[in-house]
Amino acid sequence: MTSIDTNTAATDPSLWWKQAVVYQVYPRSFKDTTGSGLGDIAGVTAKIPYLKELGVDAIWLSPFYPSQLADGGYDVDDYRNVDPKLGTMADFDELAQTAHAAGIRIVVDIVPNHSSNQHEWFKAAVAGGPGSPERDRYIFRDGKGPNGDQPPTDWIASFGGPAWTRVPDGQWYLHMFTKEQPDWNWKNPEVRADFIRTLRFWLDHGADGFRVDVAHGLAKDLERDDLDDFTIIGDDMSATDGTHPLYDRNEVHDIYREWRKVFNEYNPPAFAVAEAWVHPSRQYLYASTDELGQVFNFEFAKMDWIRDSFHTAIEEGLAAAERSGSTSTWVMSNHDVPRHASRYGLPQVPSSSHHQLAKDWLLRDGTSYTEDREKGSRRARAAILMELALPGSAYVYQGEELGLPEVADIPWDQLEDPTAFHRVRNQSEKGRDGCRVPLPWVAADTSADGGTFGFSPAAKVAGAGVTASEAGQPAEKPHLPQPAWFADYAADKEDSDPASMLNLYRKALQLRHTMMPTDTSLTWLDEDRSSDLPDGADGQRGGVIAYRRSNGWASITNFSMSPADLPEGTILLASGPLTDDGLLPQDTTVWMSLN
Repeated sequence: MTSIDTNTAATDPSLWWKQAVVYQVYPRSFKDTTGSGLGDIAGVTAKIPYLKELGVDAIWLSPFYPSQLADGGYDVDDYRNVDPKLGTMADFDELAQTAHAAGIRIVVDIVPNHSSNQHEWFKAAVAGGPGSPERDRYIFRDGKGPNGDQPPTDWIASFGGPAWTRVPDGQWYLHMFTKEQPDWNWKNPEVRADFIRTLRFWLDHGADGFRVDVAHGLAKDLERDDLDDFTIIGDDMSATDGTHPLYDRNEVHDIYREWRKVFNEYNPPAFAVAEAWVHPSRQYLYASTDELGQVFNFEFAKMDWIRDSFHTAIEEGLAAAERSGSTSTWVMSNHDVPRHASRYGLPQVPSSSHHQLAKDWLLRDGTSYTEDREKGSRRARAAILMELALPGSAYVYQGEELGLPEVADIPWDQLEDPTAFHRVRNQSEKGRDGCRVPLPWVAADTSADGGTFGFSPAAKVAGAGVTASEAGQPAEKPHLPQPAWFADYAADKEDSDPASMLNLYRKALQLRHTMMPTDTSLTWLDEDRSSDLPDGADGQRGGVIAYRRSNGWASITNFSMSPADLPEGTILLASGPLTDDGLLPQDTTVWMSLN
C-alpha cells in the first residue's frame, strides 16, 4: 500500500487543490465573444455553466496578459493587466466573481523566467546601457572575440536558434526561449519585489492560486568558466544535484519560500503548481508546504499507451508526493504536447525521446503514420478513468473532454508557434498549434456563427479586440483554422449523446466527487499484473493496472488483448462495454465498488 498526506480537502477546505480537478483554459482558443478571431475573457465567463456541469473544481487560465504573441502569450508585456485583445480588468473581475459563485476557483498562469522585449523594464534596460541599474534587471553580458561580436556561449534556445541576442551597444542578452523573451535576473532585488507585487495583485483580484511557468529556470549562475559544457535545449538536465547553471538550481527555492509567505497572508492561503521539468528525484522540493504546494507530474503526458510505463509513472508520482508532503498531479495533455487521443491512436513505440513519433507524424501533416481514431478514443476513455481515481489532482486540458484529436495538417503559412520557425523545417518539429485550435461548440457549421462551429459570432461585436466602428462587420476567421471534422466533436453534439466522451467525463467527475476518500492511500489489487510477452498489434507488453482506494473504490484497466477477470463487486462506471461474459476487454477501464 502507498500512503501519503491525509490532510486533504475533505478534512481542511483550504486544501481544496490537493485533490482537485483543474481545467486548463487556453483563452485565445476557448470562446470568442466579439468576432475578433481570438477567444477572450468574456468567452470564459460565458462558458462557466458548461464548466460547472462538467464538474471541475477550478480553471487554470493560460496567459491573458498584454503580449505580442511571439510565444502564445508567454511573452508578457505587462504582468498586471489583461491584453486589450482579450478584454479588460473588469472582464477578469467578472470572470472571477462568476466562477466563484459557481464554486469554481481561478488559477492564474504566471511567467517569472522571462518577460517580453516590449516590457517597459526591458526597454529601459536597452536604453540604460552597460552597467546601468535598469540593465541589471535582465541578464546582459559582453560577447566573445576581439570585437565582442560572438555570443557569450554557444547555447541553443529551447525553440531553436541562438540563446543570445545582441543589442546596438554591443552587449548580448540571454533568452532561453525566443529573442522576444529576455530572461529576468533573479539576483536583482527589484525583480523579486516586483513579482511579489504581481502575486498580491492577482490574489486581490480573486485568483486562488498560480501555475508557475518554467519554475525551475529562475535562478542562474553565469559566473563560472564551464558554461560551454552545457546546452539549454528543452528539458535537458546535465546535473541533478542543484548545480546546473540554468535549471533547477538550489537557490530557486529561496524565491519560492518568499512566495509562500505571501500566499499565507490570504485566507485561505493561496497555492501554486510548478511547471518544473526536473529529475523526478528533485520534484518534491517545489511541492513542499514551505514553497509552492504542488508540482506538475508530467510522466503521464510523456507516455504512450503502455501498461508498464503508466504503472511506473503512478508509483513514482505517489512516492514523490509522499516525500513532499503534498499530493501528486496527473496530466495527460496540455497546450505544449500533442493531444493524447491522437497519441494513443498512433503506433505505440517506447522511446527515450517522448512524443518523437507523434512529432514526426505532425511534421508530415499526419501522413507518416496511420492515426486510428477509434482506437485512440477508446484508449483515451480508458485513460481518464484510470487517472481520475488516483489520489491527487487531475489537470484536464480544454477539448480533451470532447475527445478532440490533434489537428495535424495546419498549413505552414498559418502556424503561430515559434517552434515551427526556429527550427529547420522537415528536420525537426512543426510545433504545438495542433492542440491549440479553437474549440468547436456547435456541430452546425453555418453562417450563424461565421462557419466557426460556434467559436465566434457571425458578425463583430464591440468589445475585446473590436472597436465600436467595426461592430456589425463580418467576424474574423479563428486565429488557427478548424478542420471540417471538428463537427463530429462539437460540444452540443456530444451533449445529446449519452455515450459521448463529454458525458463520460461528466459522469466520472460526478462520481469522483462522491467517491473520493478523505485519505490518499492506494493499494494494488491482485488483478494488477504485467505481461512478459508482446501483446497487441503494436508489439508492446500488455497487462492490467488495478488499484483500490481505502473506501473500496477500485479502478481496473486492461491493456492486453485477452479479456481480464474482474474482482467481486459492483460496477460503477465503464469506459466501454464489457464482454458478453462480463470480462474486461482490451483498452477498457471500469470503476467498481468492491465487496
